[in-house]
Amino acid sequence: MKVCFLTLGCKVNQTESEALAQYAAEKGYEVVKETEQPDAVVINTCTVTATGSSKSRKLIHRIVKDHPSSVVVVMGCYSQISPGEIAKIDGVDLVVGTQDRLSVFDYLKQAGAGKTTGQTAGQKIKAVNAVNVFQKGLEYEELPLIVNESRTRAMLKIQDGCSQFCSYCIVPYARGPSRSRKPENIINETKALLNSGYKEIVLTGIHIGAYGQDLDNNINLAGLISELVQLDGLNRLRLGSIEPLEFTDELLTVIAETKVVCHHFHIPLQSGHNRILAEMKRPYTTEYYAGLLQKIRDRLPEAALAADVMAGFPGETEQDHQETLKFIEKCEFAGIHAFPYSRRPGTPAADMPNQVANKTKSARVRDIIGIGQKSKQKYSQKFVGQELEVLIEKVLEDGTAQGHTRNYLELKLPAQKGTEPWKPGQLVKCILKEEYLI
Repeated sequence: MKVCFLTLGCKVNQTESEALAQYAAEKGYEVVKETEQPDAVVINTCTVTATGSSKSRKLIHRIVKDHPSSVVVVMGCYSQISPGEIAKIDGVDLVVGTQDRLSVFDYLKQAGAGKTTGQTAGQKIKAVNAVNVFQKGLEYEELPLIVNESRTRAMLKIQDGCSQFCSYCIVPYARGPSRSRKPENIINETKALLNSGYKEIVLTGIHIGAYGQDLDNNINLAGLISELVQLDGLNRLRLGSIEPLEFTDELLTVIAETKVVCHHFHIPLQSGHNRILAEMKRPYTTEYYAGLLQKIRDRLPEAALAADVMAGFPGETEQDHQETLKFIEKCEFAGIHAFPYSRRPGTPAADMPNQVANKTKSARVRDIIGIGQKSKQKYSQKFVGQELEVLIEKVLEDGTAQGHTRNYLELKLPAQKGTEPWKPGQLVKCILKEEYLI
């Protein structure tokens, strides 16, 4: 049976889809591209913004139209939030949320190599809705090990869900409460990835700073990292996004005392105005956030510090926006992910007064991006002339190579002359020239 996996959304979704694809291959399925006439198509959806939901719906409708004889399975965050809406789409056969993902294969086993004659002839068959509500005491769901020979950087999921409930965010409803993976399973998967030749491991999850809070073995993110950096063969350990209050002194000390952890940290800000942060239910102030950045820079002066910044939260005035711009300019980020507030039904912010017009939100996003581009360039320029380590991730047809440094500068290195060509997975050192920066 030929199965195709299509994924929308974040790195966690990508990681989960890759795990399911590998599981499928191990169980005898042939994992194929959409163009290879799949017997089944599994769509992993996103709903973090209205755009994510819209893209998910469009993809589902297109797949149903383009592959009328294929079994269509829809899973992921959009499925978890709106299972009934998806189940009503003609041509969808199975709806799964963000739990019990391996049940997809039980269904495919029963379905066989495609839809029945009645289904392909246009007879409406009601979709199976297998989405479960989140139960108290829910544990982390283990998925198969991902070993992809075409990758040089491995995503290692250590946590799922979120219990923070920021007023604008749909994720806790789509992903359920925060739950941590057992440390022994993380360590065993890390060893397997290293044995497969990966040079960099990225710890990912929905809310990795909360790691360990639901476990009984008295471990947190800092403790987990302390164990991982002792593993033989681990060259680089990169951290996913960490909330400000969870970037603790203990975590900073662990990072500073090892050369393995990459000095590149994504710490969500969301707003540079304290009133807006309070309305967002973000549990910190701009003063705390600025102090945290300074604390990190005092210990790790060359660290790349990046942030998420949201524009147009309900009630955000032009003056609030200008104060945010001033604040993020002072932060001197190495990168900013700017995005407009997206109204998500079911969240407190969706019902707040003074919703900001889309045109205004778009203009404010452009303002933030402008500052982010300048600060990124300023940060990058500091390293011109210095020797940096680059992980080669891709080699182009002309022999040039692309990759990232430990502090996540993306570089393009010229083709090798008179020596062996670049190879993905190489860790090389180079003197940074301005023309190498992407």
